[in-house]
Amino acid sequence: MPRPCVEVAVVLEREASPNVWEDWRFRIVEVVEQQEAFGREPRLLHDDGRIARWMFPAFRLELFRDEAEGYYLNLSSGQPVWFVMWRIDDEDPSRATVEQVSLSYNEAGRWLDAQERVDNVPLQPPLVAWLQAYTAEHYKPEPKKRQRPASFVSPDARIAHAGLKGDKAPE
Repeated sequence: MPRPCVEVAVVLEREASPNVWEDWRFRIVEVVEQQEAFGREPRLLHDDGRIARWMFPAFRLELFRDEAEGYYLNLSSGQPVWFVMWRIDDEDPSRATVEQVSLSYNEAGRWLDAQERVDNVPLQPPLVAWLQAYTAEHYKPEPKKRQRPASFVSPDARIAHAGLKGDKAPE
């Protein structure tokens, strides 16, 4: 059975000399559903010398059952978002490229742990509903395990749990 998916395009903006410390500043402007007119290759949309915008089309985003917890965390944040991972070109720091798009909070966390650049932009309401339906069907929270209060655990078990051997107290 095919996975639910959506194809999107990402708009990235570059600002020239935003302050005395930076030559360039990049930000993700929006993520929109792919249209046939966007084509399949990145293209420059606008450049007035100060602000330039590029469109990176044709990102296929599939939903995976093992990411359901990440979708749930995104949805329960209060403002569901797209997570977009992008990189500055090593040879030309005035250029950047969009690498991946996700709806999983956990996946975005893994990217950040790997020192990648990740921005987020709001998820459109129709796609929020789509993601909620998928998450409701596939996300099952781990059942909470009841911990017995220490007063109900035998003294030997308390010592074993604390890493002590026998009846001796640590020296």
